[in-house]
Amino acid sequence: MKIQSPPGATPLDDETLQGLIPGLTTQGELDEFEAAGIARALLWVFSSRTLKRDLLSVSGLCLLHKKMFEETWKWAGTFRLRQTNIGVAPAIIQNELAVLLGDVKYWLQHQTFSLDEIAARFHHRLVWIHPFPNGNGRFSRMAADLLVEYHKGVRFSWGQTDLARMGDKRDTYIQALRRADQHQDYEYLMKFMKS
Repeated sequence: MKIQSPPGATPLDDETLQGLIPGLTTQGELDEFEAAGIARALLWVFSSRTLKRDLLSVSGLCLLHKKMFEETWKWAGTFRLRQTNIGVAPAIIQNELAVLLGDVKYWLQHQTFSLDEIAARFHHRLVWIHPFPNGNGRFSRMAADLLVEYHKGVRFSWGQTDLARMGDKRDTYIQALRRADQHQDYEYLMKFMKS
């Protein structure tokens, strides 16, 4: 199967595709199958006390990714083993996640930033670390949404579109992430998250 990845997404190589569970043949079929899995994961999230307690742990993040993609990818919830077009070296994924989670806990405890900015920084760094072979954007957006919900905030609208698909909104989202990469400027990302 040859699947076209949207701009800014991690391309699906042969190694990654070997972990595909169902017999899908097109990007559209894969998108639909993953969307159904994410919907099931959302139902699980709201019935799980475990994730609410463990979201800000490495094991909690791995569990969230697994629940989102376990019916699509054999490697769901498992860190990537190869270098990708974005992300830290595979050998330091766990360390970078631990640093991020420590930062987020500190920011929350000391109210260093607004809850929305903490969520934007959390999302951005998860995408930057890129812990999994694929699905990092969707996973990171859900993790940011859960972080704000668990702290009595309001979920983000993320441009009110499916950011897995190519288009102007996805381009705006990628630009917001790159701006945060270059300038540590989260205003543009936060604006998009609420649009």
